[in-house]
Amino acid sequence: MSTLIQMIEGEKQIGHKRLFEQASFIIREGEHVGVIGPNGAGKTTLFKTLVGESSLDTGELVFAQKLKIGYLDQESTWAEDITAEDYLEAHCQMPIWELKSLGLSLGLQESHFSSTLQSLSGGYRMRMKLLYMIGQEPNCMLLDEPTNFLDLESIIVLESFLKQTKSAFLVISHDRAFLNRITNVTLEVMGGKIRRHPGNVEAWLEYKAQEEELLDKTIKNEQAKKAELEAFVNRFKAKASKAKQAQSRVKQLEKMPTTVKNASQLRANIRIPKPIHTGKETLHIEKAVLGYPTKTVLSGVDFRLMKGDHLAVVGFNGAGKTTLLKSLANQLPLKEGSIKIGLNVAFGYYAQHVPEQLPLDSTVFEALASAAHPEVSEQEIKDIAGSLLFKGEDVHKTIGVLSGGEKSRVAIGQILLKKAPCLLLDEPTNHLDFDTVESLTDALRSYGGTIVVVSHDRHFVSRIASKILEIKDGQAHFYPGTYEEYCWSVEKGMLSGRQEPSDNGRNKKQGQTAKSTSGPTMSLGKLSKAIKDEEKRINRLGNELKRIELNLQTASSDESAKLSQQYSDVKRELEGAEATWLTMQEQLEAARK
Repeated sequence: MSTLIQMIEGEKQIGHKRLFEQASFIIREGEHVGVIGPNGAGKTTLFKTLVGESSLDTGELVFAQKLKIGYLDQESTWAEDITAEDYLEAHCQMPIWELKSLGLSLGLQESHFSSTLQSLSGGYRMRMKLLYMIGQEPNCMLLDEPTNFLDLESIIVLESFLKQTKSAFLVISHDRAFLNRITNVTLEVMGGKIRRHPGNVEAWLEYKAQEEELLDKTIKNEQAKKAELEAFVNRFKAKASKAKQAQSRVKQLEKMPTTVKNASQLRANIRIPKPIHTGKETLHIEKAVLGYPTKTVLSGVDFRLMKGDHLAVVGFNGAGKTTLLKSLANQLPLKEGSIKIGLNVAFGYYAQHVPEQLPLDSTVFEALASAAHPEVSEQEIKDIAGSLLFKGEDVHKTIGVLSGGEKSRVAIGQILLKKAPCLLLDEPTNHLDFDTVESLTDALRSYGGTIVVVSHDRHFVSRIASKILEIKDGQAHFYPGTYEEYCWSVEKGMLSGRQEPSDNGRNKKQGQTAKSTSGPTMSLGKLSKAIKDEEKRINRLGNELKRIELNLQTASSDESAKLSQQYSDVKRELEGAEATWLTMQEQLEAARK
């Protein structure tokens, strides 16, 4: 594979912080590269440098003549007063019907394409920016946190596209599962260096763990050797007969190398203060209707949470996940019904916009202290700050100079210091680096209070959730399975087996348990016939897709909108048929054993 991008001994400094120090790496044609590193290490600056929005202080960037870069950033507002469809059609090489088909599968609707760019909300605007970048048909894409604002179904669609693309891409993401599924090379930006490693993030982390284990052993051996030499010197330096040997050991000590971990190698080690004491029941929401004065979002919401429950709320964008959290936090009054709060229960609510609302003139310590429970001491505040990597003088930094990830760490610290028995967390991993997400995950797993979390980070949710509440079609239902099973069912287009809203996870009817909706097991003969029928259906739907594709190539603007919707519907039906066929094949194999 030919080289598309090469950095040679690049140097970059912003203020007093050196981001790149003699950094070198290459990107080859067709490589799928995950870019990771601590918050503030320079990942986004690297992307800006590659597209010419920033420049190296010294060093060299070499680009292949055929290189064509597409860039999806986090920051630009992209607020032109033109409809999304007109903008895409005017600026993209890819046919508009192809882009619209991909857009519909990413959760966009026809109304979004007819809306102006400036009127779209952040999540939908980001999707349009993604389509715009893809429509340029670049041979190297730079994607900065592309899964932010996407729901699970949209992430799966994006994964499928990225896995299949022949273009090279570099993607910055905190979503470990996402990176593991789409990348074959990892770049780590940390401590001024850019290190390249073959394989996905999991392979890199395994290699790095071995490297750090070796470093720890080296430091431990050095410390033991120094202690031994110091003990000899202290024991014999006053004795004339041993003075010469003692002096020799002193010289050995002076010459001994000292291996230390760089600040960039230190990891967050989040510790959540023990919550205040409560009763067994955290909350009970009964016959609730949730929404806004002119719009009902959810109805018939009825469930109970007990102390220690860790609930993940899942569903597509716009289904009502954030509305539920706001209602539980008493920031959005119920339209009907009631919420009964348990004894001494208070809520710690982390909203997606909280980091942006921190007072810019306050220091890290002041921001944390202002939110802390009265029982929390000044030392405990400093301990939490240190566990979030604000050590020493860092606690006196003002919020205004912090990176987005550092602000998110402060906002999370504020929630943890409340000692709240119930944490309501809306996308808490956005803008956090890998290590901080891992530390937060470990801390929440062992947290004795109640947690209600909304997150698109599958690795994070799968490790902390003990219950799953699915929101769909204006209803909330407990999902009778693990989060991994839920993800699998969404990916295969076979979401089934729902359970009615329940009291503490139990069905309202005493003793009734969740049952599979797949129906009774068929005989071998009937199953074989059903498989053949499904194969005919798959062939028919495949031919229908090809027919729509041909019609789209010659369709007018008005016709293409309708055909694009048809294409998306048929494609979704085809994926469901293929998933059904696969399930029946597995049933047939099991029946024959």
